[in-house]
Amino acid sequence: MFSFKGLPALRPLALAIATMFPVANLMAADAPDNRAEVLELPTVEVIGTTPLPGIGTAVKDVPANVQVFTSKDFAKQKHTDVSEYLEQNPTSITVNAAQGNPFQVDVNFRGFTASPLLGTPQGLSVFQDGVRINEPFGDAVNWDLIPQSAISSIQVIPGSNPVFGLNTLGGALSVYTKSGFQYPGAAIEALFGSFRRKQIQFELGGNNGKNFDYFLTGNFFDEKGWGDHNPSRVKQFFAKVGWQNDNTDFDVSLSAADNRLEGMQSLPKSYISENYKQAYTFPDVNENKLTFLNAKASHFFTEELLLGGNFYFRKFKNTNTSSNQSDEFDISLPIDDDDNFPALNDRSVIDQDSYGGSIQLTLDNKIGARKNQLTVGASADLGKANFQQLEQAADWTADRSIIPFPDAAFESVTNADTKNAYYGLYFTDTFQLSEQWGMTFSGRYNRAQVKISNKGDALDDRLNGDHTFSRFNPAIGVNFNPSPKLTAYANYNEGMRAPTPMELTCADPEAPCKLPNSFHADPPLKKVVSKTIELGARGKIGEASSWNAAIYRTDLKDDIQFISSNLTTATNLGYFQNVGNTRREGLELGGTTKFSNFTFSARYAYLKATYQSSFIVFSPFNSSADADGNIQVSSGNRIPGMPEHNFKIRLDYDWNETFSIGTNLLYAAGVFARGDENNQDKNGKVPGYAVLNLDSRYNISKKFQIFGRVNNLFDKRYANFGILGENLFPQSNGKVFTGGGNGETEQFQSLGSPRGFWIGARYEI
Repeated sequence: MFSFKGLPALRPLALAIATMFPVANLMAADAPDNRAEVLELPTVEVIGTTPLPGIGTAVKDVPANVQVFTSKDFAKQKHTDVSEYLEQNPTSITVNAAQGNPFQVDVNFRGFTASPLLGTPQGLSVFQDGVRINEPFGDAVNWDLIPQSAISSIQVIPGSNPVFGLNTLGGALSVYTKSGFQYPGAAIEALFGSFRRKQIQFELGGNNGKNFDYFLTGNFFDEKGWGDHNPSRVKQFFAKVGWQNDNTDFDVSLSAADNRLEGMQSLPKSYISENYKQAYTFPDVNENKLTFLNAKASHFFTEELLLGGNFYFRKFKNTNTSSNQSDEFDISLPIDDDDNFPALNDRSVIDQDSYGGSIQLTLDNKIGARKNQLTVGASADLGKANFQQLEQAADWTADRSIIPFPDAAFESVTNADTKNAYYGLYFTDTFQLSEQWGMTFSGRYNRAQVKISNKGDALDDRLNGDHTFSRFNPAIGVNFNPSPKLTAYANYNEGMRAPTPMELTCADPEAPCKLPNSFHADPPLKKVVSKTIELGARGKIGEASSWNAAIYRTDLKDDIQFISSNLTTATNLGYFQNVGNTRREGLELGGTTKFSNFTFSARYAYLKATYQSSFIVFSPFNSSADADGNIQVSSGNRIPGMPEHNFKIRLDYDWNETFSIGTNLLYAAGVFARGDENNQDKNGKVPGYAVLNLDSRYNISKKFQIFGRVNNLFDKRYANFGILGENLFPQSNGKVFTGGGNGETEQFQSLGSPRGFWIGARYEI
């Protein structure tokens, strides 16, 4: 059922792979004893403290509140995708569904974001097998491109760890994929249920018992969506082939995707009680296509000396079509599809190629009588993108969808090429001062170059730009292990984010840009620098219980934010600006215990995310705005969208070897809406919420399993995102279009999914 339509170049490869590996070769075999493959193990006991997978570092020697989740954890809960799993399990991670599609959420960790939406300040770096997958054009992270069935483990590494390079302001997420030695066998899995959801996926892994292994997985997902206009169609494929012996490991992997995702945008509060499933305007469609090749290798010259490296090529294309009002429309004049039209079909196309590689040398030996692990490395990430923005004159229908005028064609607004080159040199050294004390020293030099050139009809040399940003970022950490069951640590680290090509071309208050983006001639932006300090401890109580605690503070200098323009009242028209300093500080507590047939875990996070500099923002829909529509943001105001409190509970009960059931309870406190940066709008916060989910598994045999899942058991209606705006189709006007400036000011909210039931089956060979 998995289709390669839209990916014709991959069909011959898929057929070749399928014929190369008959099912008869699926005999499980022990992999050669190669430490370089340790991060692919089903149970991870070390942490990948460098971008490229390697030997890793024992958990007790890592001076940070790291979190590790494996494929076994994913298999229990059967979430829609990896972002849903992250929302309900790791400490300090929350999501907001600004687009109203389950595959297009913002993932927030400690007040920093990895988002698929252009214009969102990105503060997290995300890696897949050592490759940074933040997209070159806007550093966005497309969660729909990562097949959950291919993941061996995810590691959440907090802080501004400089070794992970650009965007590691608040943390890094490292995804490690499966291999045939560690995950032999075959399985097929199918699921159906609420929202007309249908899903089928397969896995196929094996080896020849000596040196050669392979792993394949595919996922096809299709649903109508819980709302009136948010269907999703996801097609993902992952394949890896490898060769290894006692000293060498070599893998080549392919990731491919062809997805179509529709969203509903945020909904005015006045609409929610009437029908929370309706869309404000539509359509809003994202089409994502990916081809991603990655080759990585490692070789032990001696038992202490490991050389590793990788090379990758990544081709990604995003086509977005969205419905928007026309800023030029005058409702007092007749509609004219040439000069005076009320709506626009906005289409943007981002076609980008990225490639690069890294090399890393690890020396794991002793200095005198003390253990020492030194890693040095270098990386280069190169990318080029063509961005086109087009507009089509249109009108609104009675149900707030867009219909183009009969003779209206898409007209080019922007056509620009961007190139980026990111280079890095890094090192990290872990030295055992004694049996109880250890030190970690790290550093990285980053150099980022961004070039922009205008390819449009109206050539404007002012748009052309050549920008360079560079900095050396240091880190130091100390670990104290008074016993095998207790670790205390402290660390200080610094990170850097370079302005993206998208931000650099949209930084002029006099020439605002429409998101996703229209480019103009703009002044340069400054790089963002983060400084983090963290203190914490973790340990075990007996053999069945573990705990962790941490406090942290991250200060950002010259933070970048999207500022709405005072030349228009459209919320998606504005520019990027350095707004001074911001701060994220907080507390994390976590614990897990097992007793009898129960496994219980609880995680709590407190976050205070604030502006530390004063600046003025144009926010005409904020009730506290002055006559010009401006608000004064002051030091100490809370950053919108970041809940102060977040609490997660997970309870598993294994009735016997055949049946088990689990539940997730998720609580998030209320958040300020975007546009309320001064925290004074009369609407106040978007309320907090609590949601309970259930999952269960019944093993009919060792090979055949039935499973089920219920999301939002009590059908709680809740929102996890808000923005202040103008309702152009107000209830008081019968939801008839009023034209810009004639609507009603409201708080718009993005709602979470209502109750849903799914049942599925898994058969293993």
